[in-house]
Amino acid sequence: MSKTGNSPTLADDAGRADGITEVRRQEALLKTGALQNAILTSANFSIIATDEKGIIQLFNVGAERMLGYLAAEVVNKISPSDIHDPQEVMARAQALSLELATPITPGFEALAFKASRGIEDIYELTYICKDGSRFPAIVSITALRDDYDGIIGYLLIGTDNSVRKQVELELNNAMAVAEKANLAKSDFLSSMSHELRTPLSAILGFAQLMESGSPQPTPSQKRSIDQILKSGWYLLELINEILDLALIESGKLPLSPEPISLTEVVRECQAMIEPQAQKRDIRTTFPQFEIPYFVKADRTRVKQVLINLLSNAVKYNKVGGAVVVDCTASTAERVRISVQDTGEGLAPDKVTQLFQPFNRLGKETGVDEGTGIGLTVSKRLVELMNGEIGVESTLGVGSVFWIELNLTAEPRPAAAATEPTAVAHAQVNADGRLRTLLYVEDNPASQMLVEDLIARRPDIRLLSAMDGNRGVEVARASRPDVILMDINLPGISGIQALKILRADPVTAHIPVVALSANAMPRDIAKGLEAGFFRYLTKPIKVNEFMDALDVALKFSKTQSARANKEDKA
Repeated sequence: MSKTGNSPTLADDAGRADGITEVRRQEALLKTGALQNAILTSANFSIIATDEKGIIQLFNVGAERMLGYLAAEVVNKISPSDIHDPQEVMARAQALSLELATPITPGFEALAFKASRGIEDIYELTYICKDGSRFPAIVSITALRDDYDGIIGYLLIGTDNSVRKQVELELNNAMAVAEKANLAKSDFLSSMSHELRTPLSAILGFAQLMESGSPQPTPSQKRSIDQILKSGWYLLELINEILDLALIESGKLPLSPEPISLTEVVRECQAMIEPQAQKRDIRTTFPQFEIPYFVKADRTRVKQVLINLLSNAVKYNKVGGAVVVDCTASTAERVRISVQDTGEGLAPDKVTQLFQPFNRLGKETGVDEGTGIGLTVSKRLVELMNGEIGVESTLGVGSVFWIELNLTAEPRPAAAATEPTAVAHAQVNADGRLRTLLYVEDNPASQMLVEDLIARRPDIRLLSAMDGNRGVEVARASRPDVILMDINLPGISGIQALKILRADPVTAHIPVVALSANAMPRDIAKGLEAGFFRYLTKPIKVNEFMDALDVALKFSKTQSARANKEDKA
């Protein structure tokens, strides 16, 4: 037959034949009862059908196997809600009432509420077997309808959820054990950090006092003091690197990503590294930054990484060598900071081992100190900031270490502060009045160190207390200008003492500076959140300590002037 106009084709005839065959196949399936038989005899799923009132009308083999009832024991006798945990049914009814703002009676109505509105519902409930045993199940409920009477019943298809629940329980238990182990590890690290820093604070603190004391130390004494300070700061660096690595590996290291200026960060690193380079006659070249770059990263951690790369470039360079720092956009979204040195360079097999912790690539017996942790920590930090770190090295020529960070828009200028800004190195004794500092500390060495430091400040009178409760009493009685507070104190902690001081109108205005060997990031964050004016960590760096003290004294003077003005008004 030719294809003209709308005349049927052979393809049309074949399509109609296939359609008729399919309809006949479905009719045959229903007539033989094969579908119904499969439903009734399925042993893997409980299939329960009810009438419109919720009374069970069908209870298949799978339901019998799971629940222990025979069909004859439940058909026309009970509702599915009778074999569910009643407290869970009640909770489901309450949840639906809140969700739909409709009163719902617990029981089968709660189970079938959504299905009655044409919404197939799937929920998790506990089945109660004939022998009283229980097991978790996942149940799907669907309304059954006809063209004349509307809803004529409900179909519930359930499956045993015990295996999945057991796996979830084991997983949750494993996670709880891991979290407990992490917490114990963090507590151990915090305690170890505190125990190491406390004696180190005395060593470095008194060494700094001797270095800058009067009369000046003799050349021989100066050499000894320099060695004490060099070894002490190196030991502190080692402690910090080990703690950083442990925190990173446990996922506990806090980061504060924000838009930061690479120009500012690199300039700060330049000021810190140039004196070290000059001692070894190493020339340094830094970029001029004709294009300002801003990256989204943690400012402190970016400085930490760059200082590590720069220190290594100086440490492992040749005398009279050079270090060249460059900064260029590697892609439209990223900027690369590279540090090139003229050192020995590395063989390919050594390059692959660079970022392994405690691996110094054979430099363990050399004169240059090192832990083999710095590059490992740097790599982890850069990756945590969604960046990348790498190295290119040629044996006998030198190495280029680089990091890449994500570019971001320049931050908008912050609004001018409404509060007066405290100024470092403030002239706190301009009015000639003697300022009072209260130091709350139970460690005799720490007390002696601060006494010796304050002895150099004729404008400050020092009071002391050995525990938190006594510190609060002295503060209320003497009303000092500034309070210096340890955290781990007998009786009550420094944080508890701070809360008491803040709650008392007599002492609420006094700035309280924490000085503690609790130097973990979470300890510092907890202290600042509690309301300390500043949080200083041991060992003390004398210049930083004096600067922070001046800022606190300046703030105290401003607060006092404001209070007097308000009283007169």
